[in-house]
Formats: sequence, structure tokens, C-alpha cells
Amino acid sequence: MWWGHDVALEEDDKLDAAQARRVLRRSMKLMRPYRAAIVVATLVLIGYTVTSLAGPFILRFAIDHALPPRHHSVRVIEWAAGVYVGSAFLMAIFERAQIVLVNQVGESFLRDLRVRVFRHILSLSLSFFDTEQTGRLVARMTQDIDALELLVQQGLLVFVTSGLTFIVVLSVMLYLSPILFAVALFTLPWVIKASITFRRQSNEAYLTVRDKISQTLSTFQESVAGIRVVQAFGRERSVIRRFIKHNNEQLDANVHAIAVSARYFPILEFSGVAGTAAIVGVGGLMVHARMTSLGTVTAFILYLTFLIDPIQQISTLFNLVQQSGAALHKLYGLLDTPRAIAERKGAVDLPKRGDIELRGVDFAYRPGETDTVLHGVDLVVGAGERVALVGPTGAGKSTVAKLIARFYDPVAGSVSYGGVDLRHATVASLRDRIAVVPQEGFLFHGTILDNVRLGREGATDDEVRAALRLIGAEARFDAFAEGLSTEVRERGSRLSAGERQLVSLARAALANPDVLILDEATSNLDPGTESEVEAAMSALMEGRTVIVIAHRLSTAERADRVAVVDAGQVLEVGTHDELMTRGGRYAALYSSWAGSEGDSGAAGDGSSEIDLRASERDNPRLAAG
Repeated sequence: MWWGHDVALEEDDKLDAAQARRVLRRSMKLMRPYRAAIVVATLVLIGYTVTSLAGPFILRFAIDHALPPRHHSVRVIEWAAGVYVGSAFLMAIFERAQIVLVNQVGESFLRDLRVRVFRHILSLSLSFFDTEQTGRLVARMTQDIDALELLVQQGLLVFVTSGLTFIVVLSVMLYLSPILFAVALFTLPWVIKASITFRRQSNEAYLTVRDKISQTLSTFQESVAGIRVVQAFGRERSVIRRFIKHNNEQLDANVHAIAVSARYFPILEFSGVAGTAAIVGVGGLMVHARMTSLGTVTAFILYLTFLIDPIQQISTLFNLVQQSGAALHKLYGLLDTPRAIAERKGAVDLPKRGDIELRGVDFAYRPGETDTVLHGVDLVVGAGERVALVGPTGAGKSTVAKLIARFYDPVAGSVSYGGVDLRHATVASLRDRIAVVPQEGFLFHGTILDNVRLGREGATDDEVRAALRLIGAEARFDAFAEGLSTEVRERGSRLSAGERQLVSLARAALANPDVLILDEATSNLDPGTESEVEAAMSALMEGRTVIVIAHRLSTAERADRVAVVDAGQVLEVGTHDELMTRGGRYAALYSSWAGSEGDSGAAGDGSSEIDLRASERDNPRLAAG
């Protein structure tokens, strides 16, 4: 059987009884929209089960009512043959219908579940993604959904029909002859015990097989990846010996798995033969004593096969059902993850313009942490003002910017815009008012036009062009062979870093926010592209409130005011000239930068700006704070 070899349970694939009940209840609740289809599918399944099991019953009737010496009516045989063909025809119709209906319901459920999970993931705040591994999220949408897909497409139908068949066969056999029913039951304990043992041993065996396959493939992959080292040191023989070792272990594991099946299936065959022999023996005596009919004994022999097969199928399917239940449990756990940034009841729209105020802000990335990243931060950014946040790496500059954009909420204090606490604002108005341009623009698969349009849903091509024109990038992209219809490929690999950043800036221009947060967009660009992006940024900043995370102190020099962030606090705030006059932290940073710039100029390397992190390296006292 395919499922006996392909499905093995890991530890996190096993549910206890309470978890299984919760998963089942929740799944039934989610299946409510498909109630009508489920009812129809259930009726079809019952129809298929009845028609597939009608053959032995019809044969019993024909034997008992048409064969001599008791009966001689050929018409009964003709009638029985006609009913048999009719039931076979109905069975074929029911079989086709059940496959279509069960898969439609199952696939529709999976479609809605995928959308529900994806929508919920996108609604979660950045704090969730700070702690959750991307690989685990991908596994939820791939491995777990695949397990459910396998159940829906191939396992669920077999599991349900096997269960129905077992129940119907037991009922029919009990109706036909309680004595022969008791004889047939004599073989069942052996079959059930063997099936339980097979399920446990096969799961362990195929887990070992999967582990050995992984080791063999890992050895192969590692050897090919490191082929230069292998050949350079002449280690081919030792690598081959290692591969042969893992390959032999894989062989042993496979042979053991086959041995488990080899022990199980003969038991089923022997049980079936022993049961048949017992029914023939006891049934023959009963026929001789006129306690039952020959047709009944014949039907019992045929029904015995229908009794054993479902046990085998359910046993081999058990791991798949358990794995699917565990997959649902994990997906439901993800859906139950609360949104850290949620819109409160009665939330209000932010005003069109206003000051940004941080008052007594404390923040920790992990809830409950006492060691906060920010503590006691006070900062006011006036409407239309340009403020640069400067400080050493890890000082908290980006965290301040993320709180202003409400990617996170403070654990103490407040962040407000136009007098409205961001926690009381509608998310839609917040995203309309405040836009963030990261240090490296991320592009999605699609055209330049598609990527710019992400700035505002439903924007027309003319509006996209206007945004590109505003930052002076329209002509650059029009020069491409396919213009704005150029495919950027995965992560924008077809464009240069500067072009990707221009697309990112055009998005912000299309969104037309009142507040612009820039994680200095030119710090990773080459000098040739930097001037073009600088010009685009200048055009974009016009008439807006701007907060710049300044990695280069020349950016701070051009800002209206500078806020020096260090060790999670805002130490100084003022204009460039004011802070230089004070002779504090900013003045020391700037002096170090100016000295480095002079040295670079004397060396004639053409560098005009020095990264703040370079200043820290040149002056350890500054880095230490």
C-alpha cells in the first residue's frame, strides 16, 4: 500500500486524545459552510457501500431459490443476474460521484484554510516575525497542507468507506446467521492485534528508512559541494567509503521495513483462509442439519473477505490520519496567534497633519523582558520638520522609527500623531499618513509598474508614471526595452541596487504620505547611483515630515534637527550648529567624521562621506559611548 510506505510519524505528529478532540471539533466548525455537500457525499458513500456489498446477498438468494433439489426456477437466476448487473452499474455511478464530491469538499476546505492562514500571517506584527523562523511558517503552508492534501485526495475516501464497509458487513453477517457470525468473529482478534502491531512497527521502520535516506543524500550533497576539497586532498576513497556505509545502512533499513510487511500480510492471508475453513466446516454441518442454507454459507465466505480488508486498510491509513490531525493542530495554533498590533474598538482616524510625540517611551522586543531596548525616550518632531536620528549601531535608532510607524507598541509611555495616541488610531489612516522606505528596497516578482503600484492599491498607470516623474526616475525606466512593463524577476534581481531603491521611493511617492521615515536609502549604493537616488529623495521629502535614520553624518548636517540616540535613550536634540556648540556626544562624533574625511581626501580616494560606523572604529571612545 502506498500510504504504508510514504507516511511516518515524527514526535510532533502525535496528538493526545484531548488535542484530537479539539482538532475534530474545530474542523467540524470550519466545515459548516459545506454542510449540504457533506450530507450529499455521505448519502453517496452509503449508496456505494450498499451496492458494493450487495453481490454476496444476491448470490445467496439465487442459490437458495434456484438450485435443486429445493428449487428449479431458471427465472430466479435471470432475475438475480439482472439485479447483480444493476447493482454493479449503480456502484460504478456512486463510486465516481463519491470521488468527485469528497475531493470537492476536501479541496474547498483546504483552499479556504490556506487563505485563512495566509491572511492571518500577513496581519501579524513584526514582533511575531522577530521570533518565528520563516522556515517554520513555510512548513505550515507546504508540509502541513501537503499532509492534508494527501489525506483528502487518497486517504479520506478509503478510510470512510472502509469504516462503513466494516459496520455494514458485521450487521449483515449477524442478520444472516448469529452462529456463523460468532465463528467469523473468532479470527478477528488475531487480525486486529496483528494490525496494531504492524502500525507501530511499520511507523518505526519507515522513520528509520527516512532518516537513512536523509543521511545518504546529505553525504552525496556534501561531497559534491566540496568536490574541490575532496580532489585537492585526494580523499575520494574515504568519501566513497562513507557513502557506501550510509548506503548499506539505508539498504538494511529498507530490508527491515519489508520484513515488517512480510510478517503482517501472511497473517492476514492465513486468518482469511482459517476463517473460511471454519465457516465451511461449521456451515457444512449446519446445512446438513438444516440449520441454515447453502446460500447463506456462500455469502458468509464472500463477506469474510470484506471484513478483513477494511481492518488492513484502516491500519495502514492510521498514520496518515494522525499526521493530518497533527498538521491541522499546528495550523490552528498559528491561527490562534494573537495580533500584537490590533485596531481597538472605537479607533479614530489620524489628522491630516500634526506633530509626532514620544513621551516616556520604554520598549522591549520580547513581552515581559525587563531589559528594555528603549527607556524613557522623549522626542517631538514638528509637522513638516526633518529630523535625523544618529548614533552607534544598536543604539535604538531603528526601534524609534518602528514605534513611530507603529510596527510595534511601546511597553510604557506613548507615541502620538496630531495628539492621537497611535494605539487609538485606525490602521488604515496610520498607513495612509506614515510611510517607511527601508535601506534596501524589496521588489516582488512582476513588472516595474506592478511594484510601484504596491504603494497604493488601484492606482492607474498614469498615477504610477506621475510618482516616477516626481522623483525623476520616469525617463530612466522608460529607457528599458520593455519600459515600465519590464519584469524585475525574483527580488528585483534584474535591476541594480540603485534602480531597486528608486522603485521603492516611487512607491512612497505614490502613497503620498504626510510622514516619511527613511532608513538612509543611499548608504549601500555606489557613488554613480547615489546622486540620482539623493535627488529622488529630495523631491520626495518636499513638504513632508521626515525622519531619517542617518548612517552618514552629512545627512544629519542637512536636517532641521538632530536627535542623538545611544544606549536606548535620546541624549541630545538640536540643530547641527547647536549640538556642535554644546561640544557633547554629537560634536565628538562629527569631529571624528570630519577628521576621517580629511584623511580620505588627502589620500585622494575620492570618498566624500564617511559611514558613522567607520567613525566609531576610528575612535573607540565614541563607540563605547
